[in-house]
Amino acid sequence: MSNTRKPLTPDQAMNRAAALCARSEQAPADIREKLVKWGLSVSTANQVLAQLIEQGYIDERRFARAFVNDRFRFNGWGRIKIAHQLRLKGIPNEIIDEAMTAIDEEQYRERLLELLRAKWRDVSDREPRAAWAAMMRFAASRGFETSLAGECVNQVTRINAQDD
Repeated sequence: MSNTRKPLTPDQAMNRAAALCARSEQAPADIREKLVKWGLSVSTANQVLAQLIEQGYIDERRFARAFVNDRFRFNGWGRIKIAHQLRLKGIPNEIIDEAMTAIDEEQYRERLLELLRAKWRDVSDREPRAAWAAMMRFAASRGFETSLAGECVNQVTRINAQDD
C-alpha cells in the first residue's frame, strides 16, 4: 500500500507532534521517526524535535519515569526488560538508572511473586524440574533478574508443594 498523502509542512508536523505529546509521554526517537514518516527531511525533523524539547512537550526523564511506571505496573515487566526497551528508544543509561529508582523493592518482589503464582497454575502438573525451568524462563522473559527469580520460584513452588 503506497502512502499518497501529501507531506506535512514543518508547522503542521509541529502541531500534530505537540498534540501527540500533550496526550502522552513520547520518546524523542519515536517522535523523530514519526516526523520523517510525515514527510519531513531528517534535518527539519531534528529542528522540530528540538522545538518540542525546548517547549517542554518532550522530556526524556519524564518519559522514562512514565515508561518504567507503566511497564512495571500494567505489563508486569522486570527491570531488565524495561531498561532494554528504554535503550532501544534511545534513552541514556543515566536517565534509565534514575527512572528505575521509582520501583519499590517490596512491590517489585511482590509483583514477581504474583506473576509466578499465576504461572504456577499452568505448569504445576509437569515434572518438578520441568515446572521449575518453565517458571524461570517465564520470569526471565518478563525481564526479572535471575537471582530474584530463583528465590521467588523456589518460594512459590515450595508453598504450593506444601498445600498438596
